[in-house]
Amino acid sequence: MDTDTADVTRLFDRYLRSLDDRGAFDTAWAASFFTEDATTSTPAGDVRGREAVAANVRMAMGLFDRTVHFGSNYLVDVDGDRATLLGNQLSTHVLADGGGLFLSGGRTENELVRTPDGWRLSRADLRIAWTQGNPPVLP
Repeated sequence: MDTDTADVTRLFDRYLRSLDDRGAFDTAWAASFFTEDATTSTPAGDVRGREAVAANVRMAMGLFDRTVHFGSNYLVDVDGDRATLLGNQLSTHVLADGGGLFLSGGRTENELVRTPDGWRLSRADLRIAWTQGNPPVLP
């Protein structure tokens, strides 16, 4: 595995792990993973811009007491200062306020850009293929 592929994979794994670490999901968090003009499309909505991504993740993660996000089967293609990462994602969520367990599985489609601070996500989309349990109610 070349260095760029390893760096892209590591960034995405760190991103998934950060969701489970229950951090602040603030501007500093977002800057460590996303470009200023990043877009995301997830079950929690479609947003554009780093601040909007942070707010969307903060809202979505607030629906859960605990989570475990697992990424696998990464296909990474690097072309100069741009890359794509396609993969599978399995997510386990313990709903807030004793709401039970909610599981989802899907595919993640990502575009990344090399910045002076390293690789950052410019697009991070999650397409859910299946769910089990009661999904959270989005505000």
